[in-house]
Formats: sequence, structure tokens, C-alpha cells
Amino acid sequence: MEHVCFLDIETIPTQSQAIRDRIKSDITPPGNIKKPESIQAWMDEHGEAKAAEEIAKTNFDPAYGHICTIAWAVDDGEASVAHAETAEQERDALQAFFASLRANHRYTFVGHYISGFDLRFILCRAVVRCVSIPPTIPRDPKPWDGTVFDTMTAWAGSKQTISMDRLCEALGIPGKGDFGGADVAEAWANGEHDKIAEYCVSDVERTRRIYNRFKQVGW
Repeated sequence: MEHVCFLDIETIPTQSQAIRDRIKSDITPPGNIKKPESIQAWMDEHGEAKAAEEIAKTNFDPAYGHICTIAWAVDDGEASVAHAETAEQERDALQAFFASLRANHRYTFVGHYISGFDLRFILCRAVVRCVSIPPTIPRDPKPWDGTVFDTMTAWAGSKQTISMDRLCEALGIPGKGDFGGADVAEAWANGEHDKIAEYCVSDVERTRRIYNRFKQVGW
């Protein structure tokens, strides 16, 4: 049976203190700063902020970052969400999503940059967490191969990008509001787990509306 699965994930930076310490220890000043006293002055002024910046970037890297939330909806059904309140619960979130996919069904996975981020991150984190990946999930999805419908590349093509918010604005669909992906890590650290889950579900609903607009005009 053919189905459409609308999908979105939220990710957070590495929660490993060892990795955070390593990133911090690797911070160095620009190459034009060479004198020991100048190096120390730069580190005192910029070192902590630079380390925090580099740690924050790990939420885009499945080798270090974690999935904190997965939201999905199949066809016209109600959206489901699995959320990890600790880094260790990432495994439970992955298993909950995988368990919802029926082995005898074929899915087209729909998301904004899903072929370049969401599915790849899910696959990699499943390997890290030793979670069995169902055969219904494509291992190397491409925007043109029929296993996915990437709303970003459908609009912008393979060489350009567009944010979901800007695409929603173009289509007259309500955008994200005052909470976005950049706010997730801080919200998770503050224990605002329901807020993140609601946001992820709302992204799935936005994705479904964008997809339906494409299909409405015969895409």
C-alpha cells in the first residue's frame, strides 16, 4: 500500500562532556595572532564564546548531536510525536517512530530538506544507538527518486535553498512564529520539552500543507 509520511525532527548539540571538553581544548585564535600574551588575551576574551559556538554546531552532525524529537503523520492522519527528555532516551524516540511504520506499506517521506538532513540524521543515529532500521526507510534518499518529496528542493531546485518560513510566507501558510529550530537547544536544556514537541508537530502540519499545495497544482 502506498502512503505519505510527513516527517520532522529536532536535534540538540552533543551532551557528552568528553566531546565538549575536547572541542573546547581545540579552540585556537586566528593564525595572525602569534605572541603568547596575545594568544592568551584572545583566549580570555573569545575562547569560551568560540567553544560554545562550536559545540552548538554539533546539533547538525549526527556523529555528535542527538535527536530530541521526532514528529510524523501518515496521509491525513493525526500527527504523532516521540520526544527524548534525556540524551539516552533518543533510542526510545527512534524505536517509537520505526515501530509506527508498517512493513507491508510503501511510504513517500515528505519533509523540508528531508533528503539532506532529517532522514540521514535518523539513519546515522539509529546506527549509533544500535536500533534496527525498518526496510521501509530509504538508505540513501535522493529528492528525485520517489522515496521522498523534499519541499525545499521541490521549490528551490538542487542548487538553491529556501527556509520553510519563507516558503510558507510565499504560499500564504502561517509560519513558525517566535519559536524556531535555533531555539530548540536552549528550550531542551531548560526542560521545555512540551514546547519542543508542539513545535515539531506544527512543522509536520506546515509540511503537509506545503505538500498539498504542490499536489493541488499537479506537481
